[in-house]
Amino acid sequence: MKKLRLLVHLLLILTVVAMSACSNTQSSGKEKKTIEVALWDKNASPAVDKSIEAFKKQHPDIKVNVTYTPWEDYWTKLKTSIGGGKGPDVFWMNGPNFYQYASSGFIKDLEPYIKEDSVYKKDNYFPAVVDLYSYEGKLHAAPYFIDSVGLYYNKKIFDDAGVPYPDETWTWEDIEKVGEKLSDKKKGIYGYSADIKQSQSVYYDLIHQAGGYIINEDKSKSGFDSAETKEAFHFIKRLIDKGISPSAKTVMETEGKQLFLSEKVAMIPAISVSAGEFKEVLGDHLGVAPLPKGKKAASIVHGIGWAMNAKTQNDKLSWDLMKALSGEEGEKVIAESGFSIPAEKDISDIWLKSIPSLNLKVFLDAQEYGVPYPISKNTAEWQDVEMKEIQGAFLGQQPIDKALDNVAKKMNEILAKEKSK
Repeated sequence: MKKLRLLVHLLLILTVVAMSACSNTQSSGKEKKTIEVALWDKNASPAVDKSIEAFKKQHPDIKVNVTYTPWEDYWTKLKTSIGGGKGPDVFWMNGPNFYQYASSGFIKDLEPYIKEDSVYKKDNYFPAVVDLYSYEGKLHAAPYFIDSVGLYYNKKIFDDAGVPYPDETWTWEDIEKVGEKLSDKKKGIYGYSADIKQSQSVYYDLIHQAGGYIINEDKSKSGFDSAETKEAFHFIKRLIDKGISPSAKTVMETEGKQLFLSEKVAMIPAISVSAGEFKEVLGDHLGVAPLPKGKKAASIVHGIGWAMNAKTQNDKLSWDLMKALSGEEGEKVIAESGFSIPAEKDISDIWLKSIPSLNLKVFLDAQEYGVPYPISKNTAEWQDVEMKEIQGAFLGQQPIDKALDNVAKKMNEILAKEKSK
């Protein structure tokens, strides 16, 4: 009997200990939550990591796990995980995919968090990126950085050819005229890269410089079949036909950016985010100038925002992390890193000093004649059509004008469906 009582007593002690351990584990689990973060560009990691460290000082018991997924797989992976009720708590959002995520309820409306926050002010950010990430008048992604397009050039190639560097007076005519002088078939050097895979930095700008548009203001009509748009694409074709720019087949195999970094291209239009990467590879050979004008000056303006998963169980912590990343201190970090122009207006000047040897003011000045990145509810759908038709035309599958007419027709059908829903 004594043995039985002793056994029961021991079992009770073990039960209490086990319950206590379980309780401590649960408590510890609550204290050590993990915030999952997702983005695609590892070049942003120094700035992102520094902002996360600042967040962890305020939340020492919170773990932040950052996943970098290559651009080619990012959106497929993100949509699959979020559609399945999971996915990261906080992640990068871009313009082409924003409407789909916002209208599908995949990301949270940030206005309730902003309303309760005494520090975060939407008015502090460039209006273009605030508008870009507003759905039904409400901000759904916190602006992080903006980008515009400039003309990067290789000083050594210019010097070797005895040609003056590009400046603010340049037009399309200069691209063609100087591009011919810089092109050298024997050395495999092209004067200019009109990589038709790069819509924002290549043909979107040219379309607006010619006086055309990609999509009209009320998002009901495509501008791809206009005379101005066709003029822009025939300019690209002329550069390729003259050997000034690599062919579509060439850039399918080796993209224009890689040719520029290999010093096989003298000039390339590219976004401000490329400045740090180009400088690291090309060093003192690198220069930058405003985009040459067509009938007028134009530079496509885009930007990245931080979005919050609508299904997150850690919304308050996620908002605190988003503020650490895109609030005043986070914006200073992204500016000082040289990665791109911070979305907060008053901090943008810090970025100008991040690469002293480059005239980064080119990209800030571009805001004055900047054109917002074209988007609608189903941007990704009509951009897929656009890409296939245009690339097919430059690969010789059909005349350019016919391809552009096809883009406009199919795009108008997609836009009509958007309006009917």
